[in-house]
Amino acid sequence: MLLLLQYTLIFASVLLLVALGGCFSEHSGVINIGLEGIMVMGALGGALMMKFLPAGTSAFVVVLLTVLASILLGMIYSLLLAVAAVNFKADQTLVGTAMNLLGTAAATVFVKAMNTAADPDNVSSTIQYLDGRKAFLVNIGGFEFNWCMLLAVIALVIAYVVLYKTRFGLGLGGPARYTLFTACGLGLCACGEHPQAADSVGINVYRMRYAGVLISGVLGGLGGIVYIIAGVSEWKFENGVAGFGFLALAVMIFGQWKPTRIALAALLFGFFRALGNVHSGFDLLSNLNLPSSVYNMLPYVISLVVLAFTSQKSRAPKAEGIPYDKGQR
Repeated sequence: MLLLLQYTLIFASVLLLVALGGCFSEHSGVINIGLEGIMVMGALGGALMMKFLPAGTSAFVVVLLTVLASILLGMIYSLLLAVAAVNFKADQTLVGTAMNLLGTAAATVFVKAMNTAADPDNVSSTIQYLDGRKAFLVNIGGFEFNWCMLLAVIALVIAYVVLYKTRFGLGLGGPARYTLFTACGLGLCACGEHPQAADSVGINVYRMRYAGVLISGVLGGLGGIVYIIAGVSEWKFENGVAGFGFLALAVMIFGQWKPTRIALAALLFGFFRALGNVHSGFDLLSNLNLPSSVYNMLPYVISLVVLAFTSQKSRAPKAEGIPYDKGQR
């Protein structure tokens, strides 16, 4: 039971981080289908950092630099979507799909080239990070606590506060120059609901959409490194992240683009994903003699069922996926 709780929390952390990233992007008006590719890039940045950090580096430094590397690479990769969607007004779904394909392919080619350069006989796309992974783990009475669980909770609190609680001064120009105090998330959400109205009160729609996409890159990249250190000490990058980016999109939709609901949805899907790792430890499940692949499929099957019954009532931001034209009213 303790192992089930452990895996549920770590997989829920992954889904929560990535789904929150998608939430910020879509609230700004940009559909981020490319979360899968961003996760791969974040995982690559973090794995490389753990691999090349010198032995004896303190656990705190390992965790800090690994997290920063995954965030940085995820954010840089998300710039592809931001530039294409905001500046060139490209089809966001097509760009996101291309990012997913490119992310896994580019990471695989890079890792294979790196491994071959070090050893011509090594043509694998695997990076090992045994010592680096240990820095993230703390054993508490048999429970393997991962610092990434805490990061996910912090991200949830920050997302909730940013979207609903904080206030900031927004300077507006014009004949009657004044300062409007408004909720921080209001400007971001306004760009996803009615960008023309947001622009009319002085909100820079382009800047807000860039911010939303970059935040999704930060959280998506962080989710990538959390995923690959969840239960293993090496990762084969040609496997990508096993569809977790798309699963996070399902979590976001099921959570109705609201941080607290997204957290609950992440726990639900994380529980079903954890069953794939620990089902053999439960007599009831073992006696069913079902192959492990059935349990690994559960979160994806559940996502299809849940979305089939809830998608009609979901309310996405009205202007998501629609390129903003300043001259259109």
